[in-house]
Amino acid sequence: MPERADTAALWDLPRAKKPAEGTPKAARKGRPEPAATGPIARIVVDVPLAHLDRTFDYQVPAKSDAEAVPGCRVRVRFAGQLVDGFLLERAATTEHTGRLAFLERVTSGEPVLSARLAALARTVAERYGGTMIDVLRLAIPPRHAKAEAEPARPRASVPAAPAGEGWSRYQRGEAFLDALRGNRQAHAVWQALPGEDWPARLAEAAAVVASAGRGAVLVVPDQRDLARLHAACVAVAGDEAVVALSADLGPAERYRRWLAVSRGSVPIAVGTRATMFAPVADPGLFVVWDDGDDLHADPHMPYPQVRDVLTLRAHADKASLVVAGFARTAEAQLLVESGWAHAVVPSREQLRTAAPRVTPVGEDFDVARDEAARVARLPAVAFEAARQALAAEAPVLVQVPRRGYVPALACARCRAPAHCRRCAGPLALSEGHPPSCRWCGVPEGNFRCPSCGSARLRAVVVGSKRTAEELGRAFPGFPVRTSGAQEVLASVPAKPALVVCTPGAEPVAEAGYGAALLLDGWALLGRQDLRAAEETLRRWMAAAALVRPASAGGRIVVGAEAALTPVQALVRWDPAWHAERELAERRELGFPPAVRMASVEGTPDAVAALLAELALPPSGEVLGPVPLADESRERALVRVPRSDSRALAAALAAAQAQRVARKEPDPVRIQLDPLELI
Repeated sequence: MPERADTAALWDLPRAKKPAEGTPKAARKGRPEPAATGPIARIVVDVPLAHLDRTFDYQVPAKSDAEAVPGCRVRVRFAGQLVDGFLLERAATTEHTGRLAFLERVTSGEPVLSARLAALARTVAERYGGTMIDVLRLAIPPRHAKAEAEPARPRASVPAAPAGEGWSRYQRGEAFLDALRGNRQAHAVWQALPGEDWPARLAEAAAVVASAGRGAVLVVPDQRDLARLHAACVAVAGDEAVVALSADLGPAERYRRWLAVSRGSVPIAVGTRATMFAPVADPGLFVVWDDGDDLHADPHMPYPQVRDVLTLRAHADKASLVVAGFARTAEAQLLVESGWAHAVVPSREQLRTAAPRVTPVGEDFDVARDEAARVARLPAVAFEAARQALAAEAPVLVQVPRRGYVPALACARCRAPAHCRRCAGPLALSEGHPPSCRWCGVPEGNFRCPSCGSARLRAVVVGSKRTAEELGRAFPGFPVRTSGAQEVLASVPAKPALVVCTPGAEPVAEAGYGAALLLDGWALLGRQDLRAAEETLRRWMAAAALVRPASAGGRIVVGAEAALTPVQALVRWDPAWHAERELAERRELGFPPAVRMASVEGTPDAVAALLAELALPPSGEVLGPVPLADESRERALVRVPRSDSRALAAALAAAQAQRVARKEPDPVRIQLDPLELI
């Protein structure tokens, strides 16, 4: 039910003063006349309080009748304060019996909140137990008046449909493209071949949809992928039909391009995370590339994930969806096993033709005879693979799990982790400096192990900088380039060189890498994380896909035991098999995505109070609470079967709203389907 706008008792703000008794009527004059038609405006106010997540009724003054269109931005007086809001709809009547306040002004007559986007925001808020205004902050960029006043971008011409011959290498690939041509709804989980020009394949699918008069939204994890995908879409559909959206554009340009999409001038929108809400006209295709990347999970309330939001949009708009990548997540496997999506995968013959040769090397490997290679910790097979690739005038990719020099040290005798004597923080080694604490920064020049008394230290994990230094000595005469947090390379030329990078920062080689060395695999697989195996395989396959096929001499050397499931999946290049096993194990253990799970974090008293008044469905189960690293905070996990997902989100939202309405001093952080569970 719509509420009156001046509900000051619900919000801790000063009340607007009422006219004193006996005030002459003349003093109360100046109240505007309401609009003749649709005098009631239903507003979503920009108030970050869970118990105010609903619309409020205001009167529309006659002078603002033309500007106050559904979807525009407005300013209203709420509990004595001027706040922003969005006008959802105009109505003739209201259920409120008292007198309503008027809109203060229409900030902009641009209808930035369409009915489709408003429905999506409400659906996402309900799925994640958040508020609609939190979703709208993520979906609609801040207004830039100068960009908004510019003439609208001319509507792009309809591009011609490409042939899309590259999809013929995949089972169901041509059938999927035919469905897009015929405006039929199709959902696919696409496993790209190693060495595949995936931006070109996705651009072809988007251009096919645009040629049929519908829109497409394509979302990638980072700026490097966006640059490749945008260039591919421009090459297929033309520059006027494509717009790239990202936070790096700046407020003016970002808003200008977003308006081009909102006004229906551009049918294809490509971009990073926030593009999942891009308001393309008549959407026919949604695509997410590499859905397992943690960059697809928004760190702001209510923490939506790109894959899940695009799934909701595809269902609501009766559009097609592609979940694409070299690897496959358990969530994508669930879409396949449920029958909602079909797997678009290459045949084994195509895989044998395109995949490089993979050689696993465990801990008991033979170190190369070359003394420099021994210092570089290179197995003999890895040293030989790198040497052959360099001799063939091809670059070599070296993936190291950690950045830095030596980010972790341990006792050389008993292998106990080395800690600072002052704050017990971990010791690390920087280039040209003695060991020091990673927490307090104090150097440790006289280490003594408290367990065995040894004064010697050894590296637990060697970082990318130290690895580059060692490889430079192992392969003199060849350049060594690094790609990591401080400088991420987009591409490297087809010349012999050693490219040392951290996972996710692998540059693209012009003609493919001759070899890839995936070092210290145990550091990735040994992480205390539910998704450690899945994430490790995803990172390995992203690097391995950049290597030339085995027929052209491409080699992969992975530093992990051959018996491990992720290693077997890499050797066989079968991420679907790994995803199937991963999903089966999570079903058995009761972990997402087989169930719906929520994380509740806060002080012990706040968590206990929220759990006590949480109206869970009968199937609900509470795990914990347990203390976090910060001992003043605790976390509890709440899980239910997927059939009770909506009930869980609604119960959490209601409990949070009650806490906010009572003005509880200790906040509680609620997150559904968190990436980190351990």
